[in-house]
Amino acid sequence: GDFSCTFTYSAQGGTNEQWQMNVGTSEDNALFSCTIWRPQGKSYLFFTQFKAEVKGAKIEHAMAYSQAAVGAQSDIPLKQEEFEITDTTVSHREGKFRFELSKLVIVARSPRDEL
Repeated sequence: GDFSCTFTYSAQGGTNEQWQMNVGTSEDNALFSCTIWRPQGKSYLFFTQFKAEVKGAKIEHAMAYSQAAVGAQSDIPLKQEEFEITDTTVSHREGKFRFELSKLVIVARSPRDEL
């Protein structure tokens, strides 16, 4: 529809890792979500950089995780200093990011206000 989510990255290692990207909108199309993750939990890729960008919406909430929940384990969030969030992007923070990423969640709001 009116929204898109793009994930670009640079990484080393991790043979045959399976990753998924899910995108969705709320019933009224006001909210857009984009989730990129490794369903098996922790990724063994060595990420040197990453950036997720949304188009058609403004980011309202975003979180990056070093480990995705699997079984009894919970998501483990990155430290706030490791990544940065703008109105349209979530990306690694140079010199602070510790090279681990297993999940990225973005919730964005459509700029349109319908009466």
